[in-house]
Amino acid sequence: MPPVPLSALLADRELGLRHVAGPAEAAVHGVHASEMDDPSPYLLGGELLLTATAGAGEARDAGDAAAYDRYAARLVAAGAAALGFGVAPVHEEVPAALADACARHGLPLLEVPPRTPFTAVARAVWRLMAEARTRELRRVTEAQQALAAAAARPDPVPAVLSRLAASLGGQVLLWPDGRTAGNPPPPAAAAVRPALDALLARVGGPAAGPATATDQADGWHLAAYALGRRAALGTATPARTPGDHTVASVAAVLLTLLTADRPAGPETAALARLLLGGSPAEALNGPGPWYAVHARGTAATADPQALAAALGTVLLDPAGPAVRLLTDRDPEPQPGWRLGVSAPAAADALATADAQARRALDRADAARTPLARHTDPGFAGLLGEAEARAHAEALLGPLSPALRETLRGWLAHHGSWDRSAAALGIHRNTVRQRITRAAALLDRDLDDPDVRAELWFALRWVTPAPAPAPDQPSGPRD
Repeated sequence: MPPVPLSALLADRELGLRHVAGPAEAAVHGVHASEMDDPSPYLLGGELLLTATAGAGEARDAGDAAAYDRYAARLVAAGAAALGFGVAPVHEEVPAALADACARHGLPLLEVPPRTPFTAVARAVWRLMAEARTRELRRVTEAQQALAAAAARPDPVPAVLSRLAASLGGQVLLWPDGRTAGNPPPPAAAAVRPALDALLARVGGPAAGPATATDQADGWHLAAYALGRRAALGTATPARTPGDHTVASVAAVLLTLLTADRPAGPETAALARLLLGGSPAEALNGPGPWYAVHARGTAATADPQALAAALGTVLLDPAGPAVRLLTDRDPEPQPGWRLGVSAPAAADALATADAQARRALDRADAARTPLARHTDPGFAGLLGEAEARAHAEALLGPLSPALRETLRGWLAHHGSWDRSAAALGIHRNTVRQRITRAAALLDRDLDDPDVRAELWFALRWVTPAPAPAPDQPSGPRD
C-alpha cells in the first residue's frame, strides 16, 4: 500500500491535528496506539504512534527531559514515522520537554485535540491509503496501456523507451546499445550514470546474474531489468512509487520481445494486449487454431529463442522446468529438443491446451521420443499412468482378486444383484455377501455415487483376475 504523507493528515480539518515539533513531513505506513514506556518492540517501522502519556502516564513529571529524550530516541531507532500526542485526559497540552526531545531527534510530533479519538486518526490513515492505492492502480493501468500502444508503433523500441521515461518521470537506458529517453540526472548527480552502468552490467552481462537489481546514487533510485541474452533495461528516477516496478517490468517484457533475434511481428502486440488485461481471444491475431508447446532441451546448445523462431512464434516463456510456447503452426520435431504439443485449440481454451502440452511432454520424456502430441484419454488419463496405478493398488489393496472382480461386475451393472450375478456366473446371494464384505474392508459407503466413481476408475487401473468359478447359492465369504 502507498504510504500517506503526514501533510495529508495535517490538512484534514475534521481531525484538527497540529504540528508541534520535528519535521513537518513523513511517510505514514500505519497507525499504532500505545501507552507503554517502550513501545518500540511492537513497531514495524513507518507507524504514526498515538499516545496520551508518552510512556509513563501521570507518574511522569512533565518536565522530565531525560525520560522524554530516551522515549523519542527509542521511537526513532524503531523507525516510527511520527508521534501523535493526545492532550486529554492526562495532559492539558503537549509537554515542552517532549517537543524539545522530538525536535532534537528529528521525530515529527503532532498534537491530537481532545475531540479527536485515536480511532478517527487511524480510520483517516486507512482511508487515505486506500485512495492512494486506487490512484496508483489507475496510474499503472494507464501506463501499461500506453506501453502497449507504443509497442505497436512502426518504430516500437524508441516509442516504448519514451513512454516508460514519461511514466516514471526520469531517464531510461537500453544497454548495451546506449539508447536513452527521458530527463537525465542533473550534473550534480555525477554518480548516477556510473552506478546505473554497473547495475546493468550485473544483470545483462555474460555471467548469469539476477533478473532485476536496484541501487541508489546521489538520491536517485536506480533499477535494472534483464532483457534476455546480454541486454538490459535501466531506469533512474528522482523518486520511486510502489507501481514503478510493475510499469518497468511490463516495459522489460515488451523490449525483450522487440529486441529478440527474430523481428517482432503482430504477435508482439498481441502478447502486449494479453499481458495488459485483454482476454486471449482479443489479444491473439487470427482465428487459430493455436498449439501450446512444452519443450525440454536435450542438447547443451538448445536455445529457446532459436526454438521459438523455428516454430514461427515470439510467444515464449523460457522460465520454469520446461520452456513454454504458443504458436499457430503445427509443430514438428526440432533437433536438440523434446516437445509436448497440445491439440489445436481456440483462443479461449489456451489454459486447457497448456495442461495438455505439459502431459504430452511427460509422455515424450518417458518414451524418449522427440515429440509427443496430446491424445484424448478421457478422465481416466488425466493422471500419469504410474501415479494412477499406485493410487488404485493402495485403494483396492484390502480386497482379494475375487472381491475386486465382483465389485467390478456389480459397479458395471449399476448395483443390480441379479444382472451382476448373471454376468459373473455366481449366485446373487454370493454377490451380496462379497459386496458387503468389500464395503467393510474398504470402510466406504458403496451407495455414495462419489465412492462408486472413485472405485470404478481405480478398478480400471488394476489387472483383472481370472473369472471366479461358479459358486453354490450359499458360497463362501471372501
